[in-house]
Amino acid sequence: MVLDSTDARRSAEFWRQLLGLVYRSGHEPPAAGDDDPAGRDWLNLRAADGTAYLAVQQVDELAASTWPSHGVPQQLHLDLSVPSRDALDRAHDLVLQLGGVLRFDRSDDALEPLRVYADPDGHPFCIFVAEDDP
Repeated sequence: MVLDSTDARRSAEFWRQLLGLVYRSGHEPPAAGDDDPAGRDWLNLRAADGTAYLAVQQVDELAASTWPSHGVPQQLHLDLSVPSRDALDRAHDLVLQLGGVLRFDRSDDALEPLRVYADPDGHPFCIFVAEDDP
């Protein structure tokens, strides 16, 4: 999956930290003050075992989704799950700390607690509780 971004490095860092991913070799952030040619083009994120997971592509313009308003549609919607309400609350804190924005909160729903966020580029995503069946 590839996400467009007007700041590929910022977006890649958001998703890397939120999902616990690592950069593909050569795509890591440069030292402070150094040039970042990869960050101006395309960044690949992988799972710790090396499995390709997500890429971020630099674009000049991007209309952020306005969901739940109808102005600019979602275009893409990621669903992420956590095992408990406590994990949902921890994820909430992390998303906000990383620069995400809460768009919809249904965390008090007895059947499927969830929250919908937008990443720093406005891409919407859900985090919901998917408890394991006994």
